[in-house]
Amino acid sequence: MASSPRTLRPLNRDAMIVLHHSPLDAASRTARLCLAEYGLAFELVEEKPWERRTEFLAMNPAGTVPVMVEDGVVVSGIGPILEYLDETRGPGAGSRRLLPGAPAERAEVRRLLDWFLVKMRSEVSSHLVREKVTKRFDRSGESPDTTAIRAGKANLRYHLHYIGFLMSQRSFMAGDWLTVADLAAGAELSVADYLGDVPWGEDETAKTWYARIKSRPSFRALLAEQVAGISPPQAYTDLDF
Repeated sequence: MASSPRTLRPLNRDAMIVLHHSPLDAASRTARLCLAEYGLAFELVEEKPWERRTEFLAMNPAGTVPVMVEDGVVVSGIGPILEYLDETRGPGAGSRRLLPGAPAERAEVRRLLDWFLVKMRSEVSSHLVREKVTKRFDRSGESPDTTAIRAGKANLRYHLHYIGFLMSQRSFMAGDWLTVADLAAGAELSVADYLGDVPWGEDETAKTWYARIKSRPSFRALLAEQVAGISPPQAYTDLDF
């Protein structure tokens, strides 16, 4: 049984962080961005959740990514990972802390995390990734469901306009500073963008915000990666798109 974060021994700051992830999973991308924003070195281990690898299931019986391991501590799921990083690194990060200190501000960030990593993920990226990517590699023999793809694209327009609405009133997604809400929204959009499905011409405000987020150093590793057999559009890596 994995150690629980509630029973931590003193943290070994020199221990390598290992992140079990899937390249086009928005939650995994959010975890990677958060680690990079905190300046933490980490090793990536790619998981194919449909394979249900025995060693991975021993760490996380749910069989889902992301899973982070540090100094013998296993933290499963994007919510627990973000909270763990805030509790272990946030207090020393000063203005770079990715979760605000005030309860009301933290509540807004958590609301937006739920919006992007639950609602948008289920309505957009889960459809697009399952039909365009997963079915190509899981050997199920299933053909892509064009109805699901159309639904994902239609839902994406709604979420893009919501991002534009928020950014017409705020400097960052949850207020005046960068938070994990920006990273989650950016991660979600980056998945759809990799697959060439974001209609950027429909909301200039959302596009301007995303250009600012994808220009951050934390995004460089994501933009440099490619999934075998699937190439992103040229604008995916273009910071001035």
